[in-house]
Amino acid sequence: MVLRQPGPGQSGRIGELLSTTPIRRSVDQATRSSARPRLLFDPLMLVATFGLVIVSVLAIGGSTRTDIPGAPDFFAHRQIAYAVIGTVLMLVISRFDYSRLREFKIGIYGLMIALNILPLLLAAATRGARSWIELPFFRFQPSELGKVLLIVALAGFIVDRTRRLGERETTARLMLLALGPAALVMVQPDLGSASVYVVTALTMLFIAGSPGRHIAGLIGLFAVSLVLVLAVAPAVGVNVLKPYQVDRLTGFLSPNEDNNETTYQLNQSKIAIGSGEKTGRGLDRATQTGLNFLPEHHTDFIFSVVGERWGFAGAGLVLSLFALLIWRTLRLLTMAKNLFGTLIAAGILAMLMYQLLVNVGMTIGIMPITGVTLPLMSYGGASYLTTFIALGLLQSIHIQARIAQGSKGRGLVLS
Repeated sequence: MVLRQPGPGQSGRIGELLSTTPIRRSVDQATRSSARPRLLFDPLMLVATFGLVIVSVLAIGGSTRTDIPGAPDFFAHRQIAYAVIGTVLMLVISRFDYSRLREFKIGIYGLMIALNILPLLLAAATRGARSWIELPFFRFQPSELGKVLLIVALAGFIVDRTRRLGERETTARLMLLALGPAALVMVQPDLGSASVYVVTALTMLFIAGSPGRHIAGLIGLFAVSLVLVLAVAPAVGVNVLKPYQVDRLTGFLSPNEDNNETTYQLNQSKIAIGSGEKTGRGLDRATQTGLNFLPEHHTDFIFSVVGERWGFAGAGLVLSLFALLIWRTLRLLTMAKNLFGTLIAAGILAMLMYQLLVNVGMTIGIMPITGVTLPLMSYGGASYLTTFIALGLLQSIHIQARIAQGSKGRGLVLS
């Protein structure tokens, strides 16, 4: 179609026609909508995030009142500080386009390896583990930050090999990228965090489209490895696991026959949750956590604190907030503007769901005690800040998807 200059007296009529056509109205609507400020953050994800933070601070504050004489709010105040710093990190990360991280995947992977080697060189042994590095304000656990770094780096490597995912060699190489740092974490030893690395990698490969037979083969290989480590190796005099790790597994398998410390923790946790009944025992009557019958009540067993103090109602609220967070993350799998974002969201989803399943499961006796923290609930700077970094990436994926959808929509209207 050739556009011609309107003749004398025609410009007014053309303007009149354009003002009443659907095209002009669509343009005006698009202009007005683009001029209005839009909430690009996912508001429901923010509700779930800060809802869990509030419950965490209240639970930690109530259960640690007598832990440090003269400082009843020590842990609660520090948890609030971690939440404030984490929120700033989340907001800053969310304003960047996550897609640019793909260019730095090799550097990110190298940083993760270096961080996981540091505890073996610098960390002092704490309860048989060398997982924490003492810093002036908190204990830094590199394996926690390594979870997010692995997700970002592995997502980049998978995208680069998308066309070759059907090959067995590609699946093996990508899985080895996760098994390397997982082995470094297991040597510390931190079996719980190492298992998070493996589960996250398997989930990302599945979402990327690796053949089901490859995934099944990897799972079968891990099952055989567990049998070798737990049964065959000890029978021939080779102890791969530490004594306390063996106690945790035997205590889980036979809770009524073993009287070690692990079984004591599990029994006290179940007593705390059961005594909460429907609405909980309140702050003053929560004897299991208030009188320190339950060890690690502000870290590994924070869900037991919630169950005793607020009962089924409180536990249901926490699980509902996690369900909301998981639902919003699941939504990003289809909403992300590219495969790289989808894989990052899938990795974070696997990390959150696996930690939730293992932590809550161990407090009620359906999972072995592995020291896996409950995201946004357990006390600890490294775990808290890592989770907020992951949430910042999720918000970045959401924001970039909204921007891409808006641009596409305006392009269709104006074309």
